[in-house]
Amino acid sequence: MTSKQDATRLALASVGVALALGASGAVIAQASSPAAQIHRRVLTLDSHVDVLLPKTPPATPQAGLSQLRAGGVDAVVLAVFAPTGPPTPEGYAAARTEALAKIAAIKALVRDNPQDAELALGAADVRRIVGLGKIAVLVGFLNAYWLNGDVAEFDKLYAQGVRVAGLAHAGNNAFADSSRPQAGAGEPNGGLSEAGKAAVQRLNDLGVLVDVSQLTPKGVFQTLQISRAPVVATHSDVRALVDATRNLSDVEIDAIAKQGGVIQVTPFNAYLVTRPAGYEAKVAALRQQYGLAPASGDQGLATLDAAKQAAFMDAYRALYPRASLKQYVDHIDYIAKRVGVDHVGIGSDFNHGAGITGFADESEAPNVTRELVARGYTEPQIAQIWGGNFLRVLAAAEAAKR
Repeated sequence: MTSKQDATRLALASVGVALALGASGAVIAQASSPAAQIHRRVLTLDSHVDVLLPKTPPATPQAGLSQLRAGGVDAVVLAVFAPTGPPTPEGYAAARTEALAKIAAIKALVRDNPQDAELALGAADVRRIVGLGKIAVLVGFLNAYWLNGDVAEFDKLYAQGVRVAGLAHAGNNAFADSSRPQAGAGEPNGGLSEAGKAAVQRLNDLGVLVDVSQLTPKGVFQTLQISRAPVVATHSDVRALVDATRNLSDVEIDAIAKQGGVIQVTPFNAYLVTRPAGYEAKVAALRQQYGLAPASGDQGLATLDAAKQAAFMDAYRALYPRASLKQYVDHIDYIAKRVGVDHVGIGSDFNHGAGITGFADESEAPNVTRELVARGYTEPQIAQIWGGNFLRVLAAAEAAKR
């Protein structure tokens, strides 16, 4: 029995009968299936999970240590994210405070659970930690809004352990334009601003893997032109299957793959299911009900207390049909068939609205492997999809360091 298998066995015992009879019951019941055996053997990595602070919804995390262990997930990139706010000193300060608190929370997680988790500072570190039977935790970063165009801030983030970084989220900022700009904002940077271009170069110099999820197509192509290393889209889906601005077009997928990069597919309903009729009006009415300013989706939730945030998110998710595991793996399949299995992976975006039937949290990760096996993927290919491809581009980013 390998160290991973032994750790998984012990972890499943430790999370208790209640969990075993819950979401992970199907996994335990089919523990001897070929798919389950493959899942135990391959290194599994989730490239994008949001960090939850105390009193932050959802009340039940989707990617806590118990869910990761129950789902046999070996490594995770915890994304330090703070939402885009107003371009004011007060807005930047509030976002900085949140981001630094999330970095501290990641460090506390590994400090307080030394037998279960360890901070990883590179691809080789991930493999070493997983070999010890622990969960490897990488620090990611998303949304440079609060850096306010100061490229030197990335050096400080690197010193704090950040090894994966994306410049934008919902809403444009001083570095880059977002694929989900605020109403009427357009593309003031033309993709990347001069600060954004300098940031890509600096991230290369530091050996940080550049994340192009959330950028506009112009921003994606400019990043590819500048970057000396392959890039990753840590949580994106396929626009040819569902026409959402957050999804990547075939041209973007081709370009990312041509440079050796990887698209990590997310189980996010809004990117997997076609938007239902009247959806925008229903979202607007829901936002008005909660006293939120006119905007798209879940932007601006920081103005609500934790209970109202959770209630809003429950109602918000209910407005959208729930995607199936098959629909999710269709996107993995599409990328693998279009540009090759070397260029696709898995990034859940859990704790930030993602979750579908069959992959609602990390404990259900084996279901993804089961569906891949059912579609004819081999164990080496599944190993690439679940972690090998991401670790390859992470190592390539490290090799570009100056």
